[in-house]
Amino acid sequence: MINTVIDLSHHNLISDFDAVKNAGISGIIHKATEGYSFADRKYKNRSIKWKDEMNMLWGAYHFASRGNGVTQAMHFLKTVAPDDQTLLVLDYESGSNGLMTIAQAEEFVQYCFDKTGRWIGLYSGNDIKEEAGKISEHSVLRNCWLWIAQYGPRVKNIPPAWGRWTMWQYTDGTAGPDKYGKIVPGIGKCDRDLFNGDVTGLCKLWNVKPDTIAAAQKPLEDYTEDEA
Repeated sequence: MINTVIDLSHHNLISDFDAVKNAGISGIIHKATEGYSFADRKYKNRSIKWKDEMNMLWGAYHFASRGNGVTQAMHFLKTVAPDDQTLLVLDYESGSNGLMTIAQAEEFVQYCFDKTGRWIGLYSGNDIKEEAGKISEHSVLRNCWLWIAQYGPRVKNIPPAWGRWTMWQYTDGTAGPDKYGKIVPGIGKCDRDLFNGDVTGLCKLWNVKPDTIAAAQKPLEDYTEDEA
């Protein structure tokens, strides 16, 4: 396991991108859109700085709203205009407009695949666990890699549609286990994520060459798969 990814939105202040990189952070997954029309005002400039100028790993997520999945996916892809090295994620959790249905999430995921040729990631916590019984054997959601949010000491109760997690959001900067760290220099408290693999696996997920990022992130030797 490596501790090299964070996720942000316009709510997070970044004072020093170099400090973030020097702290061992290789990937940032940033909020890009929400619902049918909202676009994060910090997304574009931060993408240019981190991905284009610093040559680091960049991703985008869409905060889902209850409603047509295709229309939301169209808004997401139009805003992000992703290249092959932009990680894409559907943030499946309850918001002010309610929880997107499983059918609507399937619409979103399928549209993104049709337009990009890639299965995107699915981020969720208790919501996907509660809706797990509605995911059919043939659901396209099973093609997504799972990014689970859980602030306890270990990951447990993974929905049977996946069986394993790819990333674990273990803290929001306040809640969650202390031993993996909550503070990122240059940002402060923020969402932090463990990747279930090594640097080579992380680069494969991101569709970049292994030498794209520094392999300085050390494995978390005190975390083993049997804790999951």
